[in-house]
Amino acid sequence: MPLVAHNELPTFARLREAGHQILEPDRALAQDIRELHIGLLNMMPDAALAATERQFFRLIGQSNQIAQFYVHPFTLAELPRSAISREYIERYYEPFAKIREEGLDALVITGANVVGPDLSTQPFWEPLIEVVDWAYQQVCSTLCSCLATHAVLQFRYGQRRRPLSQKRWGVYVHRVVERNHPLVSTVNTRFDVPHSRFNQIDRAQFEAAGLHVLAESDEAGVHLAVSPDGFRQIFLQGHPEYDMISLLKEYKREVNRFAAGERATYPPVPEHYFGPQALAILDEHRVQLLDAMDQGRDRPAFPEQHLTRQLDNTWHDSAEGVIGNWMGLIYQVTNSERKLPFMPHVDPHDPLAQSWPRLPD
Repeated sequence: MPLVAHNELPTFARLREAGHQILEPDRALAQDIRELHIGLLNMMPDAALAATERQFFRLIGQSNQIAQFYVHPFTLAELPRSAISREYIERYYEPFAKIREEGLDALVITGANVVGPDLSTQPFWEPLIEVVDWAYQQVCSTLCSCLATHAVLQFRYGQRRRPLSQKRWGVYVHRVVERNHPLVSTVNTRFDVPHSRFNQIDRAQFEAAGLHVLAESDEAGVHLAVSPDGFRQIFLQGHPEYDMISLLKEYKREVNRFAAGERATYPPVPEHYFGPQALAILDEHRVQLLDAMDQGRDRPAFPEQHLTRQLDNTWHDSAEGVIGNWMGLIYQVTNSERKLPFMPHVDPHDPLAQSWPRLPD
């Protein structure tokens, strides 16, 4: 079922304009269908706040045909924001106190930008721990994305991420490695996922923490893992929520930073993302830009429109499948009362007992 536009958040209008089905509250109330309330802790910086919001709203709304989805965005007051973003958040986002009081069926936590290598010194560190600890007691399941995965692995499981020798970004092939888990049992056994990060948690670290790795890449490492119980916490290192143009926008930003003298080297292209024709266009632009900088001429415009026509999205269907499976499992085991995480018969320590026939060690 579609998302329910339960407030005036601009994302609902943007998604409706893009052709996605959005229900008005009066229509939703007239349907005799169970609703699910999903929290979105959006920790992304101002420039990516609304885009990240739309990406996760769309992925949730398209993922499953079981329930009506009420998505409740909130953030952490400790994160630095511009005046414009603070006004936006105050108008459209909900305070965590309200989220905690009313309850959630599930929670998604986005990544965040960090300054320095130590996550424990970041302004979101203590408030994020508070949210995650509350969710583990009161919310059926929490999905952590990228930086949120690294933070939770550090403070809850004692596993610190390691820096990579160079940025890992591009679109990488992954394989399902635990095919009987219901999160991945119905998706392709091989699928693509975008990545964009400077740090990584390795498979050995996931296993040392007692977590189950469900999907990984020979090049990009672990993408999808779950907590020891198989469901309470879902961990992603990739970005299945990305738009087709997300990596293009990121690459353009890095090229512009180089042109402005904000980075010393010309950025490498994201791996396995651009086809031969797009790579030729990018190479021509690089030569023209370097020549213009050397000669002191006006810099050529980045050929974004030409490149967009060359791109393909090879990951959205699989992402939708995994999130749809997640929503379906939540629907099966969460309590109809928002403040209670599970139905009375569900064991919180083994919530998938009926749907995940674990193989003996």
